[in-house]
Amino acid sequence: MIRSALALLTTALMAQTAWAAPVLRADVTVTAPVVTMADMFDDAGASAEAGLFRAPQPGTSGMVPVKDITAALARIGITEFSAEGLTSIRVSRAASVVDETTLTDLIAADLTNRGILGSSMTLDAIFSTPVEDINAEAVAQPASILSLRYLPGNGAFTARFAIAGVAEPLDVSGTIELMIAAPHITRNLPAGTLLTADNVQMRPVPVRFVESAGVARLEDVVGKTLTRQSREGMMLRPADVAVPLMVGKNDSVTIYFRKGPMTLTVKGQAITSAAEGSPVQVLNLMSKRVISATVIAPGAVEVGQDPLAVAGL
Repeated sequence: MIRSALALLTTALMAQTAWAAPVLRADVTVTAPVVTMADMFDDAGASAEAGLFRAPQPGTSGMVPVKDITAALARIGITEFSAEGLTSIRVSRAASVVDETTLTDLIAADLTNRGILGSSMTLDAIFSTPVEDINAEAVAQPASILSLRYLPGNGAFTARFAIAGVAEPLDVSGTIELMIAAPHITRNLPAGTLLTADNVQMRPVPVRFVESAGVARLEDVVGKTLTRQSREGMMLRPADVAVPLMVGKNDSVTIYFRKGPMTLTVKGQAITSAAEGSPVQVLNLMSKRVISATVIAPGAVEVGQDPLAVAGL
């Protein structure tokens, strides 16, 4: 008796589960070109992947009457569903926006692969005709470059792009300005100023402006001294900075001579100026002879093993 009751209850529950009606959603967002049963209904069941309608264009929405949904379900053999009192639902299709920035990034990637755009460079693309935002399919790569023709002489380019979800390719043209980061002075500074990171800011400049003189990196100028007076906003070129002098002309210096455990020191006076590690001419104040030495520290020079230099001591 108990077994029969349990069997009947189990059968009833299974039947109820088997006939659970799909529940219609009021608002649906899809990414694919086709709206499926699973997109529109909760508890879609075995027919979850069945297609019902074509999705709207990427980035757009549309209202679908329940009567049209009923007809679409009938075509796949479903006659019962819960409309939850709705008379229509909104179906939207997600989109990825393709704009001028997207296209510029693709051009930059292509020129980088060709070895034209270096690691420290960027580019500005000026389009002959402004490109309006395009709603592409919401995919990992909404746009790709099909072809690119670039003329370095005048910067002109033409390019063709494929846009996901758009049948026709997109053709654009314009000019490209290659840019590179260059150091600029942040305030007016006199010649001889020792530059620090606070004195310098890296800003993009057209490559054509620096092709002849070259461009300095941040590490090329910080810790160096200005060779001329500089105004705020001025771009620093390699010739505008120099290694700071550790010995200046007419400075008093200590002359060192080392051989094995022996160290000889004598007072001298610099005849020329020099940076650390550079050669300098100094006057031995005792012998009154001019000798060649190497700057080793501020106010300190060292004489090598050259017999002429040693004789000057």
